[in-house]
Amino acid sequence: MRALESFWSGIGHQLKCPSGRAGRLTGQVMTLVNKEPNRLAINALGIEPADQVLELGFGPGSAVRAMAAAAHSGHVLGIDRSPEMLAQASRRNRRAIEQGRVELRLGRFNALPWASGTVDKILAANVVYFFSRNADEVCEARRVLRPGGLMAIYATDRATMSHWKFSGPDTHTLYDRAELQDLILRGGFRAEEVSIRAVPLAFGINGLLALARKDR
Repeated sequence: MRALESFWSGIGHQLKCPSGRAGRLTGQVMTLVNKEPNRLAINALGIEPADQVLELGFGPGSAVRAMAAAAHSGHVLGIDRSPEMLAQASRRNRRAIEQGRVELRLGRFNALPWASGTVDKILAANVVYFFSRNADEVCEARRVLRPGGLMAIYATDRATMSHWKFSGPDTHTLYDRAELQDLILRGGFRAEEVSIRAVPLAFGINGLLALARKDR
């Protein structure tokens, strides 16, 4: 039993910060699992050609590539805590990086290395589980958004995720709609700036897509 618990906890830690050989495999899994959540969230952002876009937790870099195609005369920024994901995402976006249209960095979501009010759109898909309870990461995201800027957060609903053995409390914080809204409000957004809708996915997965617009 203890070995099984250690196995599931190990998967949870890899999802939080992929590393080593297991991390390389985790990146491949993320590419598949995040495909539809990324598509929904990116569509909701309505990225314009000249936008400056930021992804929190870019993982293997699939969403970065999609957003760079949409913001073809803009700039896509990304930050992740995993060196393995930086390597994978850099390979996947090599040409756009060489052209200066994509910039990927290692770092923390609660200490973003960009100036206030410089980003038009922010994507955070399947990373909110790893945010701190005091919402520092949301506060930082709001700081770098321009007035009128938009943040999209996708999370699998607690009702679904609580059945997945890898999402234990040692690695993941789970959210229902009310809890996700509370986190976003604690990050500095006002209630009238936030909307959250349920998004049903394949295999009976219930997702939540939150949009937070910085009105001022």
